[in-house]
This record gives sequence, structure tokens and C-alpha cells, in this order.
Amino acid sequence: MNVLAILIPVSLGLGLLGLLSFWWTLRERQYDDPEGDRHRILTDEYDDHPKD
Repeated sequence: MNVLAILIPVSLGLGLLGLLSFWWTLRERQYDDPEGDRHRILTDEYDDHPKD
């Protein structure tokens, strides 16, 4: 039972760290890439047919 006294705060701390990291990436707009989408639609590199 003494192990739970250590594991519960550690797991809550890691979960909070992950949530804060995700929140920071959203605020820094790291998931927005309109320029990349604009170029990706014009290239044949991402074609639906596999290369032979």
C-alpha cells in the first residue's frame, strides 16, 4: 500500500505534464500548416497509386 502513495502522485503529475504540453502545442499553433496543405495538394508525391 505504501507504493500507491508514490505511484498515484507520480501518475497524476505525468498526466498533468502531458496535458500542459499538449495545451502549449495548441497555443503555439504547431498543428496548423495551411502552407504545407497548399503545396501537398499540387504535388504527385502523395498519389493514391503505389509506385511500381
